[in-house]
Amino acid sequence: MSSSIISLLALAGKQITIYLGIFTLVAGVIGGLLNIVVFLSLKTFRESSSAFYLTIMSIVNVGQLLTGLLSRIMTSGFDTDWTSTSQFYCKFRLYCLYLCTSTSMTCICLAIIDQYLATASRVQWRQWCNMKVARRLVLLFVFIWIIHNIPYLIYYDQIISTTTGKLTCINTNTIFVQYNIY
Repeated sequence: MSSSIISLLALAGKQITIYLGIFTLVAGVIGGLLNIVVFLSLKTFRESSSAFYLTIMSIVNVGQLLTGLLSRIMTSGFDTDWTSTSQFYCKFRLYCLYLCTSTSMTCICLAIIDQYLATASRVQWRQWCNMKVARRLVLLFVFIWIIHNIPYLIYYDQIISTTTGKLTCINTNTIFVQYNIY
């Protein structure tokens, strides 16, 4: 391939990242905030354990967009890599991203289980569908994900790349690299 085609494809990819990424970010944040407003404004939803799981999921999905997609737009679209300019952001970005992702997936699973239990024929199973249990489960799983993601805070660091000579944020522990790939 000629260099002009390669540079044209790189420019097209950059433009797609900027415009499609910004559209997705704005639509996702607005949608997430509207979900939160709806779930918190109606009394029916405030008293429902399934709606509680979906509210928490909406909150962490907004966090996921802001920590994951926003930095990707800045890095790929505008050549501004916040992870190479801030040691804190280098460590915090992936920690927060995976914390939000894990919590979001857990909340949707808990909402599904909650709906199954709410429609169960056994009274003992229906008793598990209440706000007290929902709050405790969310706190338990958020605590588990906080602990589980601590290696991202420890093993990600700013290192000068041997190939580019630039400061990059990478995983510095080979065992954690293998775990992360798996």
